[in-house]
Amino acid sequence: MSIRPWRDIARRQSRQIMVGNVAVGGDAPVTVQTMTNTPTSDAKATIDQIRRCEEAGVDIIRVSCPDVESTAALKQIVRASNVPIVADIHFHYKRALEAADAGAACLRINPGNIGSAERVREVVSAAKANGCAIRIGVNAGSLEKDLLEKYGEPCPEALVESALDHIRILEDHDFRNYKVAVKASDLFLAVAAYHQLAETVDCPLHLGITEAGGLIGGTVKSSIGMGSLLWAGIGDTIRVSLSAEPEEEVRVGYEILKALGIRNRGVRVVSCPSCARQGFDVIRTVQALEERLQHIRTPMSLSVLGCVVNGPGEARETDIGLTGGGNGKHMVFLSGVTDHHVQDAGMIDHIVKLVEAKAAEIEAGISQSADTAPHPVAA
Repeated sequence: MSIRPWRDIARRQSRQIMVGNVAVGGDAPVTVQTMTNTPTSDAKATIDQIRRCEEAGVDIIRVSCPDVESTAALKQIVRASNVPIVADIHFHYKRALEAADAGAACLRINPGNIGSAERVREVVSAAKANGCAIRIGVNAGSLEKDLLEKYGEPCPEALVESALDHIRILEDHDFRNYKVAVKASDLFLAVAAYHQLAETVDCPLHLGITEAGGLIGGTVKSSIGMGSLLWAGIGDTIRVSLSAEPEEEVRVGYEILKALGIRNRGVRVVSCPSCARQGFDVIRTVQALEERLQHIRTPMSLSVLGCVVNGPGEARETDIGLTGGGNGKHMVFLSGVTDHHVQDAGMIDHIVKLVEAKAAEIEAGISQSADTAPHPVAA
């Protein structure tokens, strides 16, 4: 047990699969996914969007393959991408065969809507031959008619039964390199379904609250739904579904993981909502710093508080702290200790330079530790 057991998360044990060169499940880090919204047939636009998502830290990217023009462009997209590509396939089994041959690391399908048993066998054979994983994607909005008739409406039992039916199809073909999602726009329904599925299967689970909404509303719904599941130890890979640009989904996904201490990337900002006591414009300062520090990938913490009520206390717990003072003169804390003061003019530039220097210091320390670690002796 850790010294802070109230922070501990006991992660559900699942078997591990590979999506390209990215491990999913088992003891692998929880991965962050998104999906492109450019026409996949436009390889250049899609690759440009993938680049922006890579800069935001994405681990896996899904692209839709609704037609032969999309799968024709997929080979170029896969070759240009630095992260594994998941091909999103619905109904047309030949698109799955083409995507597998084009180098997709994973096929997102519902085996039940691919068609005949022979077509499913062909898709599974193509996945095996090309080293593809498969993601079974169950969605409350597209449940099978027989399950809707059986249960009367989308419910956790219906989503789980659909997932188990699809799993059975894959396992009947001796295919186990799969992960499963049971998504719904109703976060209560999705959370309940994931809890039931987690107790029933040992495969990795892909989390999502589907059609969650815009940037603010969708972030809130996703944070409550996926956050509660991750806190319970459920979930091996996540996608935040927002009516926003894909790179925003990536950033929100990381923020959810950072808030739970599951995975850290970049600067974790602790900031106050501001009030009449503030010594500088906290809101605009935080907005500017978050924008200017997006390039920092090293995990570290920054506190930005407008006054001395909570400022020094928070600053003692962060790598760098900025606390508002009077007459445009503010305190800067380094490693929890008051170090110097800074004036309003040039304050943001100053903090950015401090963060960049601290990130470089942390990275140098990591490299030095790796260089001085004992090397195994050859037998």
